[in-house]
Amino acid sequence: MTLELILIGKTDSKEVAALVEQYVRRVNFYCRFSVTTLPDVRNTRNMTAKQQRTAEGEAILRQLTEGDYVVLLDERGTEYRSVEFAQWLQKRLNSGLKRLVLVIGGPYGFSDEVYARADSLLSLSRMTFSHQIVRAIFAEQIYRAFTILRNEPYHHE
Repeated sequence: MTLELILIGKTDSKEVAALVEQYVRRVNFYCRFSVTTLPDVRNTRNMTAKQQRTAEGEAILRQLTEGDYVVLLDERGTEYRSVEFAQWLQKRLNSGLKRLVLVIGGPYGFSDEVYARADSLLSLSRMTFSHQIVRAIFAEQIYRAFTILRNEPYHHE
């Protein structure tokens, strides 16, 4: 199975980008994992939040193929402890999926069309994080999940 993380917009923090890259390299030890960064929507000052979500949604939907299992990081999604997330990931790995696509949206969330295409919603926390820092946190959790599944000493419980 291939994992793909789709992000809206580049991060302006070299430190966040470096952390994401570090975890991408680590996860690639376990399975193919890539990050696709879609460009920020231009001229957002002249757009409503809904228009921005729609424009971002169109870009996200262009990245998806028919057989993809699509998971949106969303505040209304299911919240897991790290071990539970690892078990959730293991079920996806065992299911025969070709590609698991994880999506971190822009600052206003997702369009209705993207929600309609999603197979699952996942929440990292009931707290709100910037969509910039969520990249590093989620990439780390993916790595942590694989170490849990392999009984490696990274996760302590």
